[in-house]
Amino acid sequence: RKEFVDLYVNYVLNESIRKPFEDFMQGFLRGCPARKWKMFLPVELQIVLQGHTKFDWHVLEKNVTYSQYKKLDRTIRIFWTVFHKLPEEKKKKFLAFLSGSDRIPGYGLENFKFCIADPQKENPDELYPSASTCSHILFLPR
Repeated sequence: RKEFVDLYVNYVLNESIRKPFEDFMQGFLRGCPARKWKMFLPVELQIVLQGHTKFDWHVLEKNVTYSQYKKLDRTIRIFWTVFHKLPEEKKKKFLAFLSGSDRIPGYGLENFKFCIADPQKENPDELYPSASTCSHILFLPR
């Protein structure tokens, strides 16, 4: 029985996926040569590929620039008060809304910058907040 179980586990976890994995590895190494990845420890490589998953949201607030707003404007103060009261999952959803990902790139939160801009429309009550994910701009109506 032990031999059967060992052979079955080997088949399921190794043999049955050998060809698809080899194809994946060949394509991956074509675009990302192995010698460049060897300089990373596994934990560092995971951060490079997946980004950071732990955040200090106050650092994010410090890195924001404002366009047509000032840091002490009422809208901005209310925004940050509400933001910091959100549960962690909602903050990550906001990050995904802003940047297209719920993770911070490998270069770290200290270097992640975004802008909060006033869309300057006639009737801001008719607008919803929107974002430019490529430019990391949050358009926040007054």
